Amino acid sequence: MTHAPEALGDGLALPELRLKPREDRRLGAGHLWVFSNEVDTERTPLSGFAVGALCRVIGDRERFLGYAYVNPHALICARILGRDGRYPPGRPLFVHRLQVALALRERLYAAPFYRLVHGESDGLPGLVLDRYGDVIVGQIGTAGMEGLKAEIVSALEKVIAPRTVLWKNDSGARELEGLPSYVETAHGEAIDHVWVEENGVRFRVPIGAGQKTGWFYDQAANRRSFLKYVNGARVLDVFSYLGAWGLSAARAGASEVLCVDSSAPALELLQQSAAESGLEVRTQRGDAFDALAALREAGEKFDVVVVDPPAFIKRRRDIPKGQAAYRKLNQLAMQLLPRDGFLVSCSCSHHLAQDELIGTVQQAARHLNRFAQVVEVGGHAPDHPIHPAIPETRYLKALFCRVVND
Repeated sequence: MTHAPEALGDGLALPELRLKPREDRRLGAGHLWVFSNEVDTERTPLSGFAVGALCRVIGDRERFLGYAYVNPHALICARILGRDGRYPPGRPLFVHRLQVALALRERLYAAPFYRLVHGESDGLPGLVLDRYGDVIVGQIGTAGMEGLKAEIVSALEKVIAPRTVLWKNDSGARELEGLPSYVETAHGEAIDHVWVEENGVRFRVPIGAGQKTGWFYDQAANRRSFLKYVNGARVLDVFSYLGAWGLSAARAGASEVLCVDSSAPALELLQQSAAESGLEVRTQRGDAFDALAALREAGEKFDVVVVDPPAFIKRRRDIPKGQAAYRKLNQLAMQLLPRDGFLVSCSCSHHLAQDELIGTVQQAARHLNRFAQVVEVGGHAPDHPIHPAIPETRYLKALFCRVVND
């Protein structure tokens, strides 16, 4: 018999997912994932669960480990939603999680523009919610959370009372869970753009058609740190997207800013944001590697170069190719620096550790017979907390490097 996703109510009515002996230690230490090889499939066959079904996870000595949702076809076959047996997954649990998440953000931020829910780090695996004032943009990455959409929206209405809730569920990762790609307004009026203010610049953000949820809040703290390097400098922003680095540099006193991106719509929005804020920047559309090589051949030099690429390493098998891409990117960027310049090198690839990114920068510098100093190291902003038991929640690295002639 297949267990379909249950109507929410009595948690004791949910089917059990039992673990093998001594396979509950990681969950007991705070992790939220159950791997398929940890399940006692003789007692609770994974084939007996529908994708997205809710369950009670049981460990050694009949110990209740938490409520979870299941994907029997995935390596991570279950993810814990709650550990208190009195509160099964449903609207009350989501209200509680949102209230706890909101309390942290309200302590940290003066204005309601931040990541409200950061997946596992806020106890809601598979769910991301970004807040733009009275607009919430969400992304769901798992079938279990997809089945709880109505409860999530209802909880948002109680805790936040947003004008709009938009599901931006078009990530390629959803295919791994057998989920369709779509963008839809789940609550309130349909809108395409919002305005975000950061570092004295107003940015027009496309929440319906942009990357991820439209804006990258995770780099906000690094972009603030960046401002002290740019006064009077000639700045190059590569993979600029909406110009978060470049326009911030222009506002902070950069003498000239060039933003490079492959997306014409993104560069058009960038110029709209520049006009809104009374700033002037140049834009160039093209492949980042080709653009860097062309600027080098043209003899261009920039005092500060920012490279903030998408993840080059999404899976372990991508590591060798991705590391080579990071080395090439940093080397090309360094070739555009003068005798004494600054490179901001970023990576959002979890599989590339901070020390490995530092090593990549060092290799690029030595290949060019230059000397690199890592002056400052940044991570994600505090609205993207790290779950201590889940290393995957620590993914963003930003190196502020001085590069001089050796």
